[in-house]
Amino acid sequence: MKTKRSVLALVVLILAALACQSALPARQTQQPAPTAAVIQPIAPIDASAVNPLTQQENLVTLYQNVSPGTVAIFTDQGQGSGFVYDAQGHVITNYHVIEGAKTLEVRFTSGYMAYGTVIGTDLDSDLAVVKVDAPAEELHPLPMGDSSKLQVGQTVIAIGNPFGLESTMTVGIVSALSRILDSAHQTSGGNFFTAGDIIQTDAAINPGNSGGPLFNINGEVIGVNRAIRTESATVSGQPVNSGIGFAVSINIVKRVAPVLISTGKYDYPFMGISSSSGPLSLEAIKALGLKTYMGAYVTDVVRGGPADKAGIIPASQKTSIPGLLGGGDLIIALDGHEIKTYQNLLAYLITNKSPGDTVVVTVLRGDEKVDLTVTLDKRPK
Repeated sequence: MKTKRSVLALVVLILAALACQSALPARQTQQPAPTAAVIQPIAPIDASAVNPLTQQENLVTLYQNVSPGTVAIFTDQGQGSGFVYDAQGHVITNYHVIEGAKTLEVRFTSGYMAYGTVIGTDLDSDLAVVKVDAPAEELHPLPMGDSSKLQVGQTVIAIGNPFGLESTMTVGIVSALSRILDSAHQTSGGNFFTAGDIIQTDAAINPGNSGGPLFNINGEVIGVNRAIRTESATVSGQPVNSGIGFAVSINIVKRVAPVLISTGKYDYPFMGISSSSGPLSLEAIKALGLKTYMGAYVTDVVRGGPADKAGIIPASQKTSIPGLLGGGDLIIALDGHEIKTYQNLLAYLITNKSPGDTVVVTVLRGDEKVDLTVTLDKRPK
């Protein structure tokens, strides 16, 4: 009897040990995700398995990591936002934030303030570089991402100074890519050149957010908040967020900022064409005799400009639609990259080319594809 009890006790102990071993991994998987998860690449996930607490913790950690690199900018004319670009005290903001300002103050999240000096401006993309003399402990350069890898639907975070409320954080998504806006750079005829490669977002952006960073979920800057589209205003007449905001892509900033720091100005590539900013209607496509819905239809070329010299043909023939001219080339590719819209064309040129570079332009003329080599100039002043 004593032997049987001993054997039974031993079996119980073995089963208990096995139970503990099988339960241990289950307890480990329930531990909170490490903070390093914040900087992991975005990957598809099962929405039903998302832990709201983990998402909240990630956003809290992101704010703690990046907010020291954001700044509020105050001028004698208004206020805006910006972010630390490097350890030498260069700060990125919008041109319109500092335009015409006689005094400029930069306030860090610690409360430290310093006067700033504008050392370079870019009217085409509405960017400016401000230099501040600040202690090293106040300068927290922010990491920059790759805006060419953005996809509609990805989470984005804006941090800025809306209505003077410093270090305000809002969250949204990428609503669209490759949008265009008017620049502040006027042509000799009084029109404005076009700013391209603009990110559209529904993250709340209001007056004072201008010049502040737009982050991806990894805490990398992927855009500089620039403008909103709205039809409403506050009692004092200031526009308010409508869910449609725009940011300059960080890939433009990465090309422009080093040149602004070294020379104070930046020259954009110039092809010398005009095109409709929106898609053509089915009626217009039929009237023009186009064989495809996609591409940038050339409505005009600058006489003596790069496109004109390369032989790109503008619209010149009457059609069945008053005011719509036919016979123009349809640009369908640049350097072999498919062009679906004029917005795509601008985004490719602005983020990949410089004055003096060549670009192979593929056009559709009736049923014929023609490759033309265009030597780009710089936008006229």
